[in-house]
Parts: sequence; structure tokens; C-alpha cells
Amino acid sequence: QAQLVESGGGLVQTGGSLSVSCAASGPTFSRVPMGWFRQAAGKEREFVAAITWNGSTFYADSVKGRFTISRDNADNTIFLQMNSLEPEDTAVYYCAADPEGDYTDYATWAYWGQGTQVTVSS
Repeated sequence: QAQLVESGGGLVQTGGSLSVSCAASGPTFSRVPMGWFRQAAGKEREFVAAITWNGSTFYADSVKGRFTISRDNADNTIFLQMNSLEPEDTAVYYCAADPEGDYTDYATWAYWGQGTQVTVSS
């Protein structure tokens, strides 16, 4: 049974760094794109970053240059390193896998984790 489990997250001050990871189990995820979305309170879920099985990366403009997505196919795990964090980055961060189309559209992703909270204090 497919399962994505996020870990990491927490509370950090503005300008700080934080890392979240996502471990995939069940069907093999090593050959499918995986990614991160986030959802702030009262807002829609938005695309953050994605990575293909061979390492090509895509980022939302709002995080480009500050966030880095990476993956370890041997362990079916992806990571999101977040630097220069801002209060606007506060959200629940969700791991996703196996999109059917546009990476930036959350509706196209087949598998989701339960989410992990990231809070940036000002």
C-alpha cells in the first residue's frame, strides 16, 4: 500500500533554515516525479517544488533560490532544504508523488503525505 510520510518541520525564526523529508513506501516511487506543496491557513494548497526521477528540479518563483529539493532513489526519500525562511513560508508542507500532468496543479498528483507544520516567526 502506497504511503508517504513526512518528517522534520517545526518552528524557526525569520532568516533561519529548516529541512523536511518524505519517505515513500509501497509501490516503487524511484521512477516517478515527487514534490512538495504547502497550504497556509485559509489559503489554497500551492506548489513549492518538484523533482523528476533523474533529478530535474522545478520551483515556485516564491521559493526559487531559497529552497532546494533533492531525492535519494535508493531509499525512496525526498528532501526539501529551506533557507532564508520568511513568515510567509508558514504552512503545512505536503509531500506528493506521481503526477499525471502539470506539476504545479495539486489535482494531478496521485499520492499525498499527511503533512508537516512549518512555522516561521517574525
